[in-house]
Amino acid sequence: MSAVMWHDLECGGYAEDLPLWRELSGVGPVLDLGCGTGRVALDLAEHGVPVVGLDIDHVLLDELRRRAGELPVETVRADARAFDLGRRFPVVLAPMQTVQLLGGAAGRAGFLRCAKAHLEPGGVFAIAVADDIQTFDEVEATLPLPDVHEEGGTVYFSQPVSIRDQGERFEIEFLREVIDPVGGRVSARNVIHLDRIEPAELEAEAAAIGFTPIEARTVPATDAYVGSTVVMLRA
Repeated sequence: MSAVMWHDLECGGYAEDLPLWRELSGVGPVLDLGCGTGRVALDLAEHGVPVVGLDIDHVLLDELRRRAGELPVETVRADARAFDLGRRFPVVLAPMQTVQLLGGAAGRAGFLRCAKAHLEPGGVFAIAVADDIQTFDEVEATLPLPDVHEEGGTVYFSQPVSIRDQGERFEIEFLREVIDPVGGRVSARNVIHLDRIEPAELEAEAAAIGFTPIEARTVPATDAYVGSTVVMLRA
């Protein structure tokens, strides 16, 4: 199963934050950091907002370009901690805990500096930070419901089976399974890490490099996803 399929299965169904990104984006253009296959970028472009989507994964960007077609979407392959596009935007977005995938304070500092360099004077950088991550273990806990997709008689299944507190970060482990039409089954584990960062801490880090924090926004939790505090920074 491709990286695109797993990405869409585990992330593509999330929509609770989309109204906020539409509201913040105005008429654009918008820089979408960690865009993946375009969950946010395509939604904004379908509402007439030009978007530049940045991601480090060329496979996901290839799929975003294919899906975008004639929509006003550009793609850039780059590390969100170190990029230079030579242009500025009125709005930069970092949805769905992108900021917590950067490997700690040094990664965040590069990320913040790059975003600031790409904002117009008075522009806004909006960053989603996960609220209230609860640890659990597959042996002792009732597990969250899995994400499931069926295609051509093959079923794809992804379920978080543990979240472990490792101090400065959380380790999240997923069970991924593929069940073919005759019952054959292939299983694997996938692990990601989310940095532990509180909104106030992120605001302080941003203020130290010249951002002005403004009133934060929120995205409510759902049965499948934790809520987010959206840190709002003005250049």
